[in-house]
Amino acid sequence: MSALAAQVERSSLVIAIGGMPVRVHTEDSSFLEMLQSRYSGFLDSEQEAEYDFDVDIVAPGFGDPEADVRVRQHSGRWLLQRGDFRAEWEPASRTGRIWQSANPYSIDAVLRIVHTLVLAKQGGFLLHAASAIRNGKAFLFAGVSGAGKTTISRLAPPDATLLTDEISYVRKVGDGYVAFGTPFTGELAKLGENASAAVEALYLLAQGPENRVEPLTAGEAGRELLANVLFFAEDQEFVHTAFQSACDFVHRVPVRRLTFVPDTRVWEMIG
Repeated sequence: MSALAAQVERSSLVIAIGGMPVRVHTEDSSFLEMLQSRYSGFLDSEQEAEYDFDVDIVAPGFGDPEADVRVRQHSGRWLLQRGDFRAEWEPASRTGRIWQSANPYSIDAVLRIVHTLVLAKQGGFLLHAASAIRNGKAFLFAGVSGAGKTTISRLAPPDATLLTDEISYVRKVGDGYVAFGTPFTGELAKLGENASAAVEALYLLAQGPENRVEPLTAGEAGRELLANVLFFAEDQEFVHTAFQSACDFVHRVPVRRLTFVPDTRVWEMIG
């Protein structure tokens, strides 16, 4: 290997989440090492990247730390901004650029946003939900903060493969949906397994005095699903696409309300 090739290899890596490989380029070797640790299990140097991002490391405090995320489209280019980062992404050229300080949280946010935009075009989404594979089937557990995503993850039996305790990755494949593991962690602070399986059911979580499962109408299911879909873009077309994706999902996948007490027996009702 030539010195130049070795330098290129050291300055980039491929982060593959949900079957979508993104190559990140940086001149900062310590930042690259940080990414290697942060996305361990989701790196694949053998894959051809679908998108390339150059990351420019800048001094902390370049933006308003209290600023909310903004995602808007202008002349075919997506502009992403929060208090801790600024990014541009051009889907047509499959390239983008990120300006941020040397931390793993900013690029994590950029990747989430980019994946939501790509998935929306394909009928999928990122969801505030824990998810796990059991007996070859994926189960999603959605809910707002405090609903029980971390708890249901902790209670998972040994034969369950945890995909995430916080952000589920749902891709439309044929007439069904597939859930993928993600490195986007919640309270467990544990990376999900880099695995995937067809989605069998979505459970909307609620904690209560007993374990019970209740069916939901398509309307109820759709409203609650949309309330948990990660949504960033200030774009009417994107809003419409996300709404349609949620409607399609609840007509193809069983959605139920799962009320439970924090006990391992709740998993006997899942299936």
